[in-house]
Amino acid sequence: MIKVTVWNEFRHEHIHEEVREVYPDGLHRAIADGLEAEDGLSVRTATLPEPEHGLTQEVLDGTDVLIWWGHMAHHEVDDEIVERVHRRVMDGMGLIVLHSGHFSKIFKKLMGTSCDLKWREAGEKERVWVVDPAHPIAADLPEYFEIKPEEMYGEHFDIPAPDELVFVSWFEGGEVFRSGCTYKRGQGRIFYFRPGHETYPTYYHPLVRRVIANGVRWAAPSGAAKPVRGNHKPLESLG
Repeated sequence: MIKVTVWNEFRHEHIHEEVREVYPDGLHRAIADGLEAEDGLSVRTATLPEPEHGLTQEVLDGTDVLIWWGHMAHHEVDDEIVERVHRRVMDGMGLIVLHSGHFSKIFKKLMGTSCDLKWREAGEKERVWVVDPAHPIAADLPEYFEIKPEEMYGEHFDIPAPDELVFVSWFEGGEVFRSGCTYKRGQGRIFYFRPGHETYPTYYHPLVRRVIANGVRWAAPSGAAKPVRGNHKPLESLG
């Protein structure tokens, strides 16, 4: 079983009625519901208001892939927790960052850039193009799929060049965006996936759910031995 933790700051749902109407149990619950329908995944959730944001060392040590959704409370995430997540990624835990999680402390720390972009909330159509159809994250997807309504994110997206670019989005207003990017940091795999504005029902979309499930399987630890570094005795005789 791949052990998945879905993390959500869980702020909008308590403050904004329009978000609560779409996600009455929270965005994390909608994302988790999609994953729980998959074979081979064990899913739990964690939220910002919980002690240690629900991300204790025990929880993280028992997590193969962490999914991160944040927006209005990035600054409330404790730096000690960010360091804890960072260490686990470097040691091999997978990380999937969704939508406005691009501005999260953990994503910016892993990218080393501002991660800034253009945006517009106008309820327009997003057309997500699969630009790497051989990639495992693109499994069982058509050539493209559409989401409407969605928030626009536009280039330039201030991130390092992705190791792999899986999706590019086009919006009705004319902008394009690198909406599915993968990275490796240490032994960990990272997947950034753009769709998911809080007032739109994006996380009920079957193909969005397919992408996230595919991403979980791709980002799961390989099981390879942890590298040993520092001064090292020879494996063979030097005599």
